[in-house]
Amino acid sequence: MGNPLQIFLFMDALGWQVAEKHAFLSDLLPYRQAVDMQFGYSCTALPTILTGQRPDVHRHLSFFYHDPEHSPFGLFSYLNLVLKPKSFWQRGRVRHHLSRLTQAMLGYTGYFQLYSVPFDRLPFFNYCEKRDIFAPGGLAPVPNLHDVLLASGLNFHLSDWRQPEAANLAAARAQAAAPNMRFLFIYTANLDGLLHQHINHDDVIRRQLDAYSDECRALLSIAQEHHDPVCLTIISDHGMTPLRGTVDLQADIDKLKLRFGVDYSACYDSTMARFWFLNPAVRPAIIDALTPAPGRWLSQEDMRRYGIAFPDHQFGEAFFLLDNGFQIIPSDMGLKPLPGMHGYAPEEAESQAAILSTHPFDDCPVLAVEDLFTLMVKRIEKLKKHARHS
Repeated sequence: MGNPLQIFLFMDALGWQVAEKHAFLSDLLPYRQAVDMQFGYSCTALPTILTGQRPDVHRHLSFFYHDPEHSPFGLFSYLNLVLKPKSFWQRGRVRHHLSRLTQAMLGYTGYFQLYSVPFDRLPFFNYCEKRDIFAPGGLAPVPNLHDVLLASGLNFHLSDWRQPEAANLAAARAQAAAPNMRFLFIYTANLDGLLHQHINHDDVIRRQLDAYSDECRALLSIAQEHHDPVCLTIISDHGMTPLRGTVDLQADIDKLKLRFGVDYSACYDSTMARFWFLNPAVRPAIIDALTPAPGRWLSQEDMRRYGIAFPDHQFGEAFFLLDNGFQIIPSDMGLKPLPGMHGYAPEEAESQAAILSTHPFDDCPVLAVEDLFTLMVKRIEKLKKHARHS
């Protein structure tokens, strides 16, 4: 009856353009195509991949949102007065350590980072990813991949996203050698960091992809020694777009002399600005102030199409999305531009994610990243059927 194994390897930021330009594993994984990304960032795409639902269902879009009544950052109202000089506390390494301390104090198990959000504005915000989205119940009430696998009764292994990539790949090789293993989900994230810095350096990208190629071939070889058939599928969440320009949207808004937290609230992500109009009368002024910038205000139809039309406007009443390749500098995510960024319109070619597989997936069309969950569930159901008849 065979001894099947399904392997899904998540490769953060492996865009379709990069995969095809470098013919990444084209011999080993001949079944391949572009996949539309989820509007937003990895913190949006991963919950979508893990549930098959879009943000307006799983309720994850960006990390920070206006919610002063339930903000966990009230202490920063006082710390802002003593954490001087600001230049020191804006350093990336300092912010990283402060984030780890804050996370421990709050007891959050999900990915947590303060980034460059000004301390005096933190008390106006709540944080989205309080729980580990990969853990059982991590996206409750929406079931995630871990929930589905637990219910299946199959032997499975999910990478620990907190561990170094090399450790996750080593663990996957060990699990692939277990004859009773049925499903592997492997998490890798190093490519994302590399492409943020080296999207314009083909030689650097090639070396990294060659290293991944060696890892995948070794993994598949080990798996095939103990299983038959073995299906290896690489999936991703988005691509990467080279820097084409920067814009200081905060300066444009500051010129209006409005009161933050009284007249309006705003989150400045890397590629979009999100606004809440606490005083509805200021809306026209804010809209007009940014209209000349390289970007566009999302329409209600855009929001419905992207799956971000939240009835309660949790993540903003109005979204200003930059044109492809532009970055908000400074932003709440960083003070300096990166050579590569993602988070643009999903229809941009450089934004497209990818799926690459040893086997066809004609039985489950994969058009957008939410379809990756459906594909994994179908493969799990097939494994369950095999187990019942073996």
